[in-house]
Amino acid sequence: MMPQRVQIRKILIANRGEIAVRIIRACREMGIKTVAVYSDIDICSLHVRLADEVCHIGPSPANESYLRIDKIIDAALKTGADAVHPGYGFLAENPGLAKGCIENDIVFIGPDPDVILSMGEKTIAKKTMIGAGIPTIPGADRSILDVEEARAIAEELGYPVILKASMGGGGRGMRIVHEPRGMDLAFWSAKSEALAAFGSESVFMEKYIVNPRHIEFQILADKYGNVVHLGERDCTLQRRNQKLLEEAPSPFLNSEKREKMGQIAVTAAKAADYQSAGTIEFLIDADDNFYFMEMNTRIQVEHPVTEMVTGVEHPVTEMVTGIDLIKEQIRIAQGEKLRYKQKDIKVNGWSIECRINAEDPFADFIPNPGMIESVRFPMGPGIRVDTAVFNGYEIPRQYDSLIAKVIVHAANRRSAINRMEYALTEMKILGIRTTKEFHLALMKNRDFRNSQYDTSFIEKNIKRLKSELSIDEGAAAIATAVDVFLYTRRMTMKHHDRNGVNRQNVRSAWRLSRRFDIRNR
Repeated sequence: MMPQRVQIRKILIANRGEIAVRIIRACREMGIKTVAVYSDIDICSLHVRLADEVCHIGPSPANESYLRIDKIIDAALKTGADAVHPGYGFLAENPGLAKGCIENDIVFIGPDPDVILSMGEKTIAKKTMIGAGIPTIPGADRSILDVEEARAIAEELGYPVILKASMGGGGRGMRIVHEPRGMDLAFWSAKSEALAAFGSESVFMEKYIVNPRHIEFQILADKYGNVVHLGERDCTLQRRNQKLLEEAPSPFLNSEKREKMGQIAVTAAKAADYQSAGTIEFLIDADDNFYFMEMNTRIQVEHPVTEMVTGVEHPVTEMVTGIDLIKEQIRIAQGEKLRYKQKDIKVNGWSIECRINAEDPFADFIPNPGMIESVRFPMGPGIRVDTAVFNGYEIPRQYDSLIAKVIVHAANRRSAINRMEYALTEMKILGIRTTKEFHLALMKNRDFRNSQYDTSFIEKNIKRLKSELSIDEGAAAIATAVDVFLYTRRMTMKHHDRNGVNRQNVRSAWRLSRRFDIRNR
C-alpha cells in the first residue's frame, strides 16, 4: 500500500529549550503554525514567546509535564495540531507517544512506534543488526537477570566489560567493570540508574572497547524505501559518556572507510525499516575495526554540524544548498519522497559544535543553574548559535543545563578550530558559571588540534585542561557581585507587594511583564 500524503498545517512541539526554538523557526519558513507546550517554570521561555499558540501542561518537574504522554496528546487535540514533533530527549524515543498520536489521527514526526521500540531496546537492535550482517560489539544479546549471570558472561567475554541499560542512551545506566570484584556494585548501580532514567532496570553486557573513537552517521529515510546518509559526525570527545564536542567530518576516517561505513549505516536503516531522520552510531577500536553500537530514532543535539557541511548539488543550477534536517523530517512525515539520491550529497568543508552548559568546570562540572544577567553571542561568517536564552533568563535546575550550541563552519579543520576559538572568545555570559572556558582550552590544546585523541582524552587530560582555563576577570567580578546582590535581595524582599506579587520570585521587570503578558494571551 502506498504511503498516504498529508499536508501538515500545525505542529505541536513536545519539548522545550533550544530544540523547540529550532523547530519553530523551521516551521515558520515552511509556513506551518506551531504550538508550544510549557511547564510552570517555562512560562517566560523563548519557545513560548515565539510559537503561534501555547498550552500549559503542568508543574515544573518533567514527570508531571514534558514526560506526560496524556497531557501532550490532550494539548494537541485541544489546539487542533495536525502533528507532534518530539525534538530530542523527554519522549522523543518513547513509542507510547508515537502510538498515542496514531490512535488520535495525529501525525508523529518520527518513525513508527514499533521501530522506536525495536531500536530503543538495545538487545533487539543488536539482533536485528546481526541478522543484517552488520558488525556488532561482542557481548550478550539479551537482558541479564542477575549478578551471577553477569559474572559468567564477563568471564566468557574477558574483562573489561561494560554494562548498559537496555533502554535509552546518553551514557545513563552504563558501568565499566575491569575485574570480577567490581561486578556486584556495577551491576546493581547500572540497574538502579537505568530504572530511574528510563523506567526499565533491564541491562545487558558487551566487551568494553578500550579507548575507542565514537563515529555516527546521519541518515534520512522516506516511506518509499529510499535511504541516504549525510556523512559522519565525530563524537569522540566525551566526559563520563556525555558528548562535549562534535565535528564533521571525522578527522579519523579516510574516503574508503567513510564510504564503507556510510553504506553499512544505510543497510542498518533499511534493516530496521526506518523512516525519518536518524543516526547510526559506531565505535572504532585501536585496530581500526568498527562496530555498530546503537541507533537513535530521533533528531540529535549535534545535528547542526551535519547541516553546516552537507548539501545537495542541484542538477540544474549546480549550486550546493544546505540540508535542513528538521524540514526533511517534516517532509518525510507528510509522505514526501526524498528529493535526492546518495550521489547528490556533497560534503563541503569542516564544522565543529561546542555544547555550552551551565556547569562549573572548576568544580567537577557541577550544574550551575541561575539567572543570566547578560549574554552576548558571537556573530560573523560561518558562525551559528542555537539557543533559547536571553538577558534575564534563568536556567532552571529541573532540566538539562544546556545553554547554547556554538557551531562554526570553515574550509578545513584547522580553520574551523581557529574560527571556534574566536567565536568562544567573543561570547560573554554573565551571572552563572559555564563550560565556555573549558571549550576554549580544548581549542588551544595541541593534541586536539592534531587529532590525537580518543574517548578517554578528557579523563586523562582533565587536570592539564583545567590548568589552561583562563578566567574572564571582569565576568568573574560581575558574577560575584550578582551572587551577593541576589542573596541580599532574597533576604530582604520576603513580603508580597500591594499587587499581590511574590517579590522573592521576581527576577526582573522584564520577566514580570512577560509573565502577565503570556498568561493573558
